[in-house]
Amino acid sequence: MSSSVKVVTSAQQSQTFAQVGGYNKVLRNTYALLSMTLLFSGLTASIAAYFNMPPLGLIVTLVGYFGLLYLTNKTRDSAAGLLSIFALTGFMGLTLGPMLSVYWAAAPAIVLKAAVTTATVFAGLSAYAILSKRDFSFMRSFLVVGVIVGFVTALVAFFIESSALSLAVSAMFVVLMSALILYETSNIVRGGETNYIMATVSLFVAVFNLFTSLMHLLGFTQSE
Repeated sequence: MSSSVKVVTSAQQSQTFAQVGGYNKVLRNTYALLSMTLLFSGLTASIAAYFNMPPLGLIVTLVGYFGLLYLTNKTRDSAAGLLSIFALTGFMGLTLGPMLSVYWAAAPAIVLKAAVTTATVFAGLSAYAILSKRDFSFMRSFLVVGVIVGFVTALVAFFIESSALSLAVSAMFVVLMSALILYETSNIVRGGETNYIMATVSLFVAVFNLFTSLMHLLGFTQSE
């Protein structure tokens, strides 16, 4: 009787170690790919800013973003998924370039503060999710509803040209993207997300929106 218990316990331990190793591999691959896509997006944003590219426009931005997001999701389990995610993040960098050139010309400190704050928030929240191993899956409904409401509100603010509403959306997205970092990191650690390409997409979008929202808020506080 005791030997059978030992066999079961040993098997359970081996399975646990295998699962932990799998989660760590997804986490490592996600962070490696996230670093590369952030650098690539930064490069395309810098090119767009250097050549003073005009904004791509709302329709082109939305079609490009959702189209490439759909393509990345469809190719997530193949090598083509890597090409898709670089196309997506590079495109997002191009949309960021015109905004960067405006803020950099007005007050370079705003861009630097937003970048440092984004990196600090991401590192802090990621470390907390990894070390605490807390389950943040309860945030899923909040994030889905929040992103939909935020997206619709942002469109309304764009069309009615309301700076106050746009500012409120930026504040909302700082909270939402911080929550998304916690949720997605926890999801990887707990084995809920096993595809590092899609995990990278979620974290990239969180970092991207956190950075742009912070730039907007910091620009407002400094009256730029």
